Amino acid sequence: MRKWLVRVLVVGGLGFLALQLVPLGRIDNPPVTQDAPWPSEQARSLAVAACYDCHSNETDVRWFDRIAPGSWLVKQHVDEGRSILNFSTWDRPQPSDEDDWHDAVEHGDMPLPSYTLLHPNARLSDAEREVLVGALRQLEGDDRGRNRGRGGRDDDEG
Repeated sequence: MRKWLVRVLVVGGLGFLALQLVPLGRIDNPPVTQDAPWPSEQARSLAVAACYDCHSNETDVRWFDRIAPGSWLVKQHVDEGRSILNFSTWDRPQPSDEDDWHDAVEHGDMPLPSYTLLHPNARLSDAEREVLVGALRQLEGDDRGRNRGRGGRDDDEG
């Protein structure tokens, strides 16, 4: 019985180590072309803590984010987050067709519970959530006006 257990642990350990060599979870941070124009430093600080790891080109990859197969999930979340909203490319139309970015924060859907579990500084108090939601509402209005005539869509348009 012990031999079997030792073999399983050795083979499992070698398999786990081999997974670390698969580069599927590598996260690159492209250059920031223009940061979002946050209405206050407090709003920006809250967004950096709660949003920027997935919604910017300034992802802070921690040691535990680099361990496969979890790193593959982290990369998927970052890629998806950037495809919805990227605070690091504010000089370009945002990729998402979402009407209200603030809704996910206001309703507690963002940041993701799985994210705040490992990143406790991303947990928002009610007051912090209110500040961030207000800032996102302001950015939404600015983005709609900025994108007019450049492929952006306004709520009043078809």
